[in-house]
Formats: sequence, C-alpha cells, structure tokens
Amino acid sequence: MRTRVKICGITRLEDALYAAKCGADSLGFVFYPPSPRHIDRENAAHIIAKVPAFVTTTALFVDADRTEINSVISTTRIDLLQFHGDEDSTFCESFNRPYIKALRVREGMDILSEAAAFQSARAILLDAYVKGVPGGTGSSFDWHLIPKALSSRLVLAGGLDAENVATAIQQTQAFAVDVSGGVEAAKGIKDAEKIRRFINEVNRVN
Repeated sequence: MRTRVKICGITRLEDALYAAKCGADSLGFVFYPPSPRHIDRENAAHIIAKVPAFVTTTALFVDADRTEINSVISTTRIDLLQFHGDEDSTFCESFNRPYIKALRVREGMDILSEAAAFQSARAILLDAYVKGVPGGTGSSFDWHLIPKALSSRLVLAGGLDAENVATAIQQTQAFAVDVSGGVEAAKGIKDAEKIRRFINEVNRVN
C-alpha cells in the first residue's frame, strides 16, 4: 500500500501548488494563532480554491471554540478537520466533517487505549510530546512505542524529513506521514527542494 503524504503548515499559494505537483495527497492549514504557521481563514480560502482536484485540504485546530471552527469550515470549504488539543470524540464528531485526532506520544502512554476513544476518527496522528507545545515541534519520538495494530490508521508526524522518512515508514508501516518543519526554509515558508526530496523518498521506499 502506498504511504500517503501530508504537507502541513501551508501559508503560501506557491507552496501549495508545488506540493500538489510533487504528489502530496493532502495540504494542512494551521488555525492556531500562537503557531508561526498560522493562517487566517480568508487567506486559506484563497489558496484552497486553487488546489487541484483529488488533493485533500485539512484544517488544524487546538482547542478552538465551535464558532471559530464553523467559520473556518464555511469560509474555506475545508475537506478534513484535525484536532490537536483536548477535544473529546463527541466534539470532534459534531461538525459533519471527517476528522483526524492527534495524540502526543510520551513514555508509558497506552496509545491503543487513547486511540480507542476516537473510533470515529479517519486516522490517529501520533506526534512527539513536548510540554506546552501542541504540535509542530520538529521533534521525533521512539517509533518502537507505536503498536503495530494501529498502522492502518496511523499518520506519523514529528521530526520527519527526507533523511529519516524512509526508515520511519519501514519501521512503522504508517498509512500516512505528516511533515511541516522538515520541508521548510523558514517557519511557514516551504522549501521546494525539500518538498521534492521528501516526497521522492516516500515514493522510493514504497
């Protein structure tokens, strides 16, 4: 099975179009104001309107209120929601959109038990735990902690780049990989060559 690729933290149209051209399956937009990759819904809508067919768009939230999420959905027509905070499954399910739930992996965590609370999620994204930072840390975690039973629902994130993504896929058999900082020239500004190399590495290992 081919590993899917999500390029997250898109803030510029040229980055979105280049990632799609290289074969990205999904583009991520961060609606979390403290993030250096934050984008407002109007700018996101402008980019999303020009994304080619069959490339999924994903909105990332961290404990956002219902009004804000609904506003993003109505303005951008986003395809998929991604929740990185303390949202429970009832909240995640309530927007009439498919969703991904992110979990931050730390030593001693029962990953399968926590994932089981989100049976309705299209996937479970695993990222590194860094205190006070809900995602986009650029840090990896011990992939041996990931249960093999989760691989068909697993989106792997955290510190991925062209140098380690092949090993990550071989070790975890993840359904998809999610990268942001690993393909950037600066926070929120993507590097075309890094995007190309990252996606080429995913295709190579597949």
